[in-house]
Formats: sequence, structure tokens, C-alpha cells
Amino acid sequence: MAESPGTLNINGATGLIDMPSGEAQKDATFSFSTSVVGSVSRTTISFQFSERLSGSYRFQTWRDWDTLIPGDEKETDRSIDLRYQVLKEGKYRPALTIGLQDMTSKGLFAAEYVAATKNFGDKLKVTAGLGWGRLGSYGSIGSPFGSRPAVDPTGTPNADQWFRGDAAPFAGVEYKISDTWTFKGEYSSDAYLLEDDTRGLIERDSPFNFGFEYQRNPNMRFGVYSLYGSEVGLTFHLILDPKNRLTGGVAGPAPAPVKARPARAADPEAYDGGWVTQADAGPILRKNLAKRLAADGIAVEDLAYTATTVQVRIRNGRIDAGAQAIGRTARALSHVMPASVEVFEIVPVVNGIGASKITVRRSDLEGLEYSADNASLLRERITVTDAGPTPAYSLGDEGLYPKFSWSLRPTLRLSEPAKGDIGLRLSATYDLAPGWVLTGSVYKQVASNVDPGSPSTSPLQHVRTDGSRYTEFGDPALERLTLAWYARPAPDVYSRVTLGYLERMHGGISGEVLWKPVDSQLALGAELNYTMQRDTDGGLGFGEYDYDVVTGHVSAYYDFGNGFLGQLDVGRYLAGDVGATLSVDRVFANGWKVGAFATVTDVSAADFGESGFDKGIRFTIPFNWALGTETRKGFSMTLRPGSGDGGARVDVGGRLYESIRDYHTDGLDPDWGRVWR
Repeated sequence: MAESPGTLNINGATGLIDMPSGEAQKDATFSFSTSVVGSVSRTTISFQFSERLSGSYRFQTWRDWDTLIPGDEKETDRSIDLRYQVLKEGKYRPALTIGLQDMTSKGLFAAEYVAATKNFGDKLKVTAGLGWGRLGSYGSIGSPFGSRPAVDPTGTPNADQWFRGDAAPFAGVEYKISDTWTFKGEYSSDAYLLEDDTRGLIERDSPFNFGFEYQRNPNMRFGVYSLYGSEVGLTFHLILDPKNRLTGGVAGPAPAPVKARPARAADPEAYDGGWVTQADAGPILRKNLAKRLAADGIAVEDLAYTATTVQVRIRNGRIDAGAQAIGRTARALSHVMPASVEVFEIVPVVNGIGASKITVRRSDLEGLEYSADNASLLRERITVTDAGPTPAYSLGDEGLYPKFSWSLRPTLRLSEPAKGDIGLRLSATYDLAPGWVLTGSVYKQVASNVDPGSPSTSPLQHVRTDGSRYTEFGDPALERLTLAWYARPAPDVYSRVTLGYLERMHGGISGEVLWKPVDSQLALGAELNYTMQRDTDGGLGFGEYDYDVVTGHVSAYYDFGNGFLGQLDVGRYLAGDVGATLSVDRVFANGWKVGAFATVTDVSAADFGESGFDKGIRFTIPFNWALGTETRKGFSMTLRPGSGDGGARVDVGGRLYESIRDYHTDGLDPDWGRVWR
């Protein structure tokens, strides 16, 4: 039977009210949840990485934490969950999920569970499970796997605790009253010992919870509950599907149809190629092509041609899908180029260097435009190869360089789900020549709720833990001011050198080399940096910390397919520590990106801080997904359970793999269907 997606609980995970369930969300579901129960509030971001695996990042606050001291003293905690659905629901078999809750933090919310859920018709769901940790604290049936050791407060994975100690059953039902209203009831195995017995924040008089949830559309769900016989709980879920745009599509000018050539027999002179000897042919063709492509935000870098082949190098400034930019360019060429030109070579240019060469036969464009499944048929006939050097006889545009652009935009900077600042960012880019880019940005706060900074007590160099001081004292602040040089030293090889104020905390010089064949799932890179730590006032100085360091990494990138990208970096980090970072991201054709990472170095968990080692989640939401407008910009955020100075890399912009991958086969193919749009 087809398994319906589960609903979310007050913890932002798939479940009933406070308890988990055996169900999973629909593949790739991204959700933002916030809930309030008494003096406890929770904000959770969850993502269904695959059909079976999901993860959550939770920020939790206990207000009135210290009831013996006047004032609103509070305790905060960040935690990470993982869930894996072992069994999908069948005709007689329930869905079965194993989960780890708060698996690496201080243990205030730590629990493990096994939960099973069965649907009975379209309206009723029944869940039963067994929990450990917090979920084994009420109604214990014993400790089947031994006693539970004390938690390690440094935030390393508490594997020796998992499924140890008292185990307790929980259960619940979910009944769909109508298309918009759902009733939930559960028996909870969480005794709320921390909040009730220890602090008196919540009175737990009963293990039974009841509530109603309202969902008018697929993206928003509200809940109100009676909890533990004494509390009222409220929750809100924002549920997003990265696979489908909120607006249904991207607005923009419709593409021009392919212009078919006359039959060779009807007009043989059109195919003789004599036009190439005309002195003004090149400037006229380039001007006409640039005019057509300007409507799509595409600039013509270079144009080279023979009687049968044309190569055009383009700079795509607006269209988010590389395949669509290729398609628009090919259509424009069909209108501009004489009939003798059969082969179109389209080279997307990123930061002044060719990313790849897409070769399209004009006759394929003409013959497939109105065919069924024309995108797949065209993909079978085009080739994607290394861009190669710019032809010596190409025609550039003397007016294209230098080029200056700037923007002034409102900006939200979040350090955690409920903490951050809003302000204005003035950014500018000056393209001096192909491959030479001067960029800078200045930021001015308008409002902030970030706690005032104080010097970090970390035993390591404070390369990251003084971040709040940079926020407090750097207002306004010069965030970046860099000169970058991009080049192609050899086939399949890309290079970058960046000099200047690389980020708001560090400046210096960064060099990078990347080997990435256009049709390879594997890429290899190396980066070397020399940096100095900037002053906290956001100015030009480096004297406050008097700290400089040489860092560097060797990196391997691998595309596993279905949008999953892996990256392994091994080397030296900003605090002088040595180790490795492993990250996995899921990338969607429309620009969504969600991933997780972990870094382990020779810094001990005690020296790193309460989170033990650097780890977290990151995501990018493209503006065009939400707004339906043609733009390549988006909102990005990285969330960590705790901050530390170990495992920190310089945040230099324009790294090579992210820059050129969009125009390689693994970047073009997922969204190739837009080539005809």
C-alpha cells in the first residue's frame, strides 16, 4: 500500500504531539517548526535527506531556568537528531523507525526510540513505540540493554548511552476529522524530570496529551494541545518542498522559436559560406546576437566563426538554470548566424574562464523543437567537453571590460534560529578584465538581538569564538574587499588567487587549484592560504590580535547521483589545528541545497568547547524558488550546535568547485528539461 507522509510533533520531528512516530516525511521535505509549552520554547529545522533518512537541528530555550535568582534567567541548548525508517508500511506491516534525539549535545533532551505506525483506512493512524533517555523516564519496563552512563558534556556523540538505561513504552492515535482538521492523542513516556522535578517549570500531572491541528494548505500547519494535564502547547510548522517551486514556475520572457533555415535546394547560395570574407560580418553578427541575448540577461564575451561553425562565449547573469541559458543562446544563434553555420559551440564563462563547451548541431534544433520528449532527444545528440582556450580569431567586445555593478539590499544575518541582526549591505563588483574581479561589501546594522560580545575564554586562538564582538564593534564594517584572478592553466584544470580582506574576521591571500573534467563525478583540489586576523571594529587594521597563520587543504569532491554531493577536506585550519572535514549536500536543480558536515581535528573535545567538535547543517533557498523571478541569488545559512575555534576555515568567496559545476554534466543534466524554455 502507498504510505502517507507523517505529520510533525512539537519537537519539529515526524510524530504525534510530543512523541515520535514510525512514519517519514515525503522525500526532500524541508520544515521549520516553532512551539511553546509553558516556559519552554523549541525551534527546529528538519530535512528528509532521502526516503528513509531525516535529520533535525533544534534550538531550545528554558525560560526562568534559575528560579532562585530574580529575573528572566534562561538556559539554551542546540541539538541534532537523526531518524532512519527501517521498514516502510505494507498491507499488514507497520512503518518502523529508529531515532536518535539530541545525539551530540549536553544531553538535556537526549533520547532514543523505536516507533511503529500503522494506517487504518484514510483517517486513522495508530503508533506504538519504546523509548530510552528522556523517552524512557516514565513507566519504565526495565533496562534491556544495561544501565545508562553519564552524558559527556562536551558534545561528542553519546554512543555509549544509546538505547541504554530505562526503557518505557509510548503510544498514540491520529484521526483525520476533515481535510483541514486532525485530532491527536498520546500516552507519553517523557517524565519531564528536568522541567518538573528539578526546576518546577512544567507541572506534569498526567502522561496523556490531546490536541487538534489545522492545515489549510500543504505549506502551513498549526496545532493547539493540552499537555500533561496542566499545560497548553502551541506549535506552527512551515513545510516546504524543494522539488516544487512555490509559484509553480519562473516568470520571464518567453523564448523565441528556433528559426529554420531554407532548404539547401531552394537557396543553395545561403549555404556557400562566402559571407565569411565580408569585413563587417563579425561585428554585425556579434551586435545582433548580443541584442537578442540581452533580453535574457546574457552577455556575449567572445564570438568566433568559420563558414560552418560558430563559438560563442557567454556570461549568464540572471537565468538560474544553466541548461536554459544554453537553450536561449542556441535559439538566438539560429536567428543570427547564416545558413551555412551548422555547428553551435556555446561556452559559459564564469569569472572570466570557460566552464565547459556545449556543442549543438543546428539541424537537431530545427528538427526536434516540436518533437515529443525533445529535451531528452536533444541531450542525446549534444556533447559537453572541456571549454578549451579562446580561439585566437575571436571577436571580443571592448565595451564589456571593465564593468562595474553595485547593489544596496536589506540583509538578514542569523547566528542561530532566533538570534541575529538585520541591516543594509552595500556590495560592488568591478570586472577589470577576463578573469580579474575586484569585489567588496560594507554592512550597517539596523537592529540586532545578538548578545553583547566579550572576549572568548577558549584556549585556542579566537578565530571564531569572538564573532559576537565583531558584530558588536564592527558597525558599520567592511566585510570583504578582494582582488581575485581566475585562470585555466591546463585542460580540465582551474585556478584562483584571491588577495585582500577575505571575510569579516580574516584577511590575506588564498590560492586554489581544481582538477575537474566536465563529465567526471570526481574532482580533486588543493588550497593554500596565508591570513591575518582582522580587528573587531570592521576596519582595515590587523593589530588587535597580532595573529597570522598558514592554512591549507587537499580536497576530494564526488557526485553520487540523485543530487547528493560529498566532499572531504584534509589539512590545517585557522587555529593551527590539523584534521579533516566530511560534508554531504543534497542539491536540487532549482538551486535548493541542504547538507550536513562534521570536522574532527587534533583539538581535544574539552579545548574545543561544549559542542566537542565542529558540526552542523547548512542550507540555501534560492529566491527564484519562492518568488518566481529570474535571479541567481538566494538565502544561505549554516547552523551549529555550538561554536568553537577548532576546525575553522577561512570563508573566502568564489571557490572553484561551486563556481564551475553548474555548467558540467552533473550540473546541467538535472535541469536539462529547461533547455527549451
